[in-house]
Amino acid sequence: MAGFHPLTLEGKFVRLVPLALAHLDSLCAVGLDPNLWTLTMTMIQTREEMQRYVETALNEQSEGKSLPFVTALKSENKVVGSSRFGNIDGANRRAEIGWTWVGVPWQRSAVNTEAKLLMLTHAFETLKLIRVEFKTDALNSQSRAALARIGAKEEGTFRNHQIVPHTGRIRDSVYFSIIDAEWPEVKRRLEAKLVRTP
Repeated sequence: MAGFHPLTLEGKFVRLVPLALAHLDSLCAVGLDPNLWTLTMTMIQTREEMQRYVETALNEQSEGKSLPFVTALKSENKVVGSSRFGNIDGANRRAEIGWTWVGVPWQRSAVNTEAKLLMLTHAFETLKLIRVEFKTDALNSQSRAALARIGAKEEGTFRNHQIVPHTGRIRDSVYFSIIDAEWPEVKRRLEAKLVRTP
């Protein structure tokens, strides 16, 4: 889809920078904690696994399927996580935001809130999408609560949706979305959260 090309999105606290192989060491420094991957479809515990993760994202970007970023803390110019647009459907003006992780020391801070604000602003105000969707493991109550808090609407559960490669567990996925008409209220909520979040 036109407009889904690598670019930097910058806020007060974080900068979203196009993912590159050059970020591998920085991602490994914060992303090899197994606790980050407990309820995800990916398990990254080694540098080689992180490299495959990055290469997969970049391959999907070259195919027009994804637009991946690293999340960098502006105050320290330090990579603290990653996120991406995926499942891009230009004909229907929609995309998914996901594959999001933030190193444990920066969780429950302004980092993920502002990253979501930057990505959603780009999606609705620059790319003129009409729908942004999210999915999460039905067991991930923290993620589900966070999506509900920002105003994303829970749409339903895809039962037996995926088999988690590293455990074999059959996962139910819960889908959420934000549509263009809801964006002004979601934006207000995110901005208010940033004011309150250290």
